[in-house]
Amino acid sequence: MSRKERSDQTPVVGGSSLVVIFAVLCLTVFALLSLSTVKADKRLADINEKAVENYYAADLEAEKMLSEIRAGNLPEGVTVSGNVYSYSCPVSETQKLCVEVKVTKSGFDIIRWQTASTTEWTESDGLAVWHG
Repeated sequence: MSRKERSDQTPVVGGSSLVVIFAVLCLTVFALLSLSTVKADKRLADINEKAVENYYAADLEAEKMLSEIRAGNLPEGVTVSGNVYSYSCPVSETQKLCVEVKVTKSGFDIIRWQTASTTEWTESDGLAVWHG
């Protein structure tokens, strides 16, 4: 066989090779996007887990203080105004769990069991809008 005959038998792969290369590049980009999404979701889940842990730790502390009040003791940090007991438990650096319990003849009524912000609220000056 001569050289010319061999070169005529080689298949043409230019177009199909470009399609395969493009497909591999697309799949690689999608894989990298999926990986970055998973990392972001993991980070968010970790933050959420910590927030839930902190809330339930504060809730447990508030329940313990309520049980002390029901037992007739006055725990540290509890203020009494008439027949209403008030106290708070820290949830995070920016939140606290505020509790108010009212003593009645039939028992105890929970008036407030709510998270509140501990940071000072500042009024916004508004949006910086271009007026032409």
